[in-house]
Amino acid sequence: MQRQVTNSTLNVYKLASTSATAARRLDATRRHFSGSSSRMQAVNNMTVFGGGLMGAGIAQVASQHGIKVTLCDLTDQALATSKTMMQKSLSRIANKKHPDSKDEQQAYISSVFDNVTLTTDPALAVKDADLVIEAIVENIKVKKELFRMLDEECSAKTIFASNTSSLSISEIASATSQARRAKFGGVHFFNPVPQMKLVEVIRTEETSDETFQSLLDVCKRMQKHAVSCKDTPGFIVNRLLVPYMFESVRMLERGDATAEDIDAAMKLGAGYPMGPFELIDFVGLDTAQHILDGWRQKVESGQADSLSSDLVAPSALLSQKVKEGKLGRKSGEGFYKYN
Repeated sequence: MQRQVTNSTLNVYKLASTSATAARRLDATRRHFSGSSSRMQAVNNMTVFGGGLMGAGIAQVASQHGIKVTLCDLTDQALATSKTMMQKSLSRIANKKHPDSKDEQQAYISSVFDNVTLTTDPALAVKDADLVIEAIVENIKVKKELFRMLDEECSAKTIFASNTSSLSISEIASATSQARRAKFGGVHFFNPVPQMKLVEVIRTEETSDETFQSLLDVCKRMQKHAVSCKDTPGFIVNRLLVPYMFESVRMLERGDATAEDIDAAMKLGAGYPMGPFELIDFVGLDTAQHILDGWRQKVESGQADSLSSDLVAPSALLSQKVKEGKLGRKSGEGFYKYN
């Protein structure tokens, strides 16, 4: 009888020990996730450099979701154009939200613009920035010059991110101090930003977990779907999409088919919403040229083993159109003419 009592007692001790172990593990798990959250830096003030389609779109969406945004560009005229673009986009959104009330539409637009500051002063723009997003010309030298200057102006806490569509985040970050590189990543939004849900969040080998989580969080606050990717040429979308566009141009150069027929074939046969030439005109022929040139430089320098030399070969047709200023929709003519 005594033995049975002892066994029962031991079983109770084992159960208690198991429960305690489980409790400790649960507590450790809670501490782990709580620590992850505390290590994530909140973004309440965002600065966007570049007031073009992408920069204005990023600024608009962030401000719509309660983030204070400073939009910086070179001239007051550029900023006025940015504000006009945002005004038109917000007017469409306000009309859908409040179709029966002009007053409510205007109140909504005003509430968004309350979160936006426009400036041509870079130092003033980043004074209180938690996050700086660069959305300027797709030229790595220009981007590096900007971030080199900002590294000296910004607080040590400020996160840096580039909206580049294809350039190396690591190479851009190399213009900054070693400490800053841990707070450097990529956030590739898609055009038009207010409509497109996807953002590619890119981390380099030096990007800290805190920075990466902060970038994911700000995308979530902007109600975007973030996908993560390593710092590889073209990331995810453009690594698949750009070769498709360039092969279409080469088909046209060879005389295999017309631009109209190639576009029709891909829309009606593959179910794409736009044909490749419509897409290049939308993206901008100069942007496509920058991507092609950048990839070719990487291949020639041995920095991109995953890209073939045939893929990045120059396109005489694309180069000629860029030289002629036929850049697509934004210039009124690319592979097609626009009013």
